[in-house]
Amino acid sequence: MAIASRFQRDRRIFGDLAAADARVLAEAFEVKVRPKADFLARQGEPDAMEYILFSGKVVSLIGDADGREMCVGFYVGPCVITPNLARAADSKSLVSLKLESDGQAASVSAAALLELMRGSSAIEAWANAVLRDELARKTAREWSLAALKAKERLEWFRKQYPDHETLFNHSQISSFLGMTPVTLSRLRNSGGL
Repeated sequence: MAIASRFQRDRRIFGDLAAADARVLAEAFEVKVRPKADFLARQGEPDAMEYILFSGKVVSLIGDADGREMCVGFYVGPCVITPNLARAADSKSLVSLKLESDGQAASVSAAALLELMRGSSAIEAWANAVLRDELARKTAREWSLAALKAKERLEWFRKQYPDHETLFNHSQISSFLGMTPVTLSRLRNSGGL
């Protein structure tokens, strides 16, 4: 299916963009089929791109100096991946974006998207809405990590991400929720949830 028709059809990603603005965006993005275990971006490496995931699953990971990874985000296509502004610093990615399944992703340079935003108030409004939504998701996760007990965090996760427990690795989910895999397993197996 052509990217232009996806831009026009999928309102979950593109909101109320008019057909002309959708066409302008479509012409800027390049779509590629990506295999499972491929990376859209790698932590510490140059990253100047914006991504839209049309199909498949992606996790956002942060690795520490000892090689441990913490999951900080989940994406199931179709969706917009966290904007470059919020996941890169000094032109380098702060996170790794790893495909957990085969998928199809579209990309455009952040600079090219910025130029499109300068030329269209509708595209600018769309991009700003994407950034606001991402900020709201990150803020909700931070709040849950700080304010909720482990059982409540799992309940929060199930409400916010209804199907993710069956779609993603449980060690990634436990990491995202700030608990050990053993704690998550115990909570999942307890009769109260």
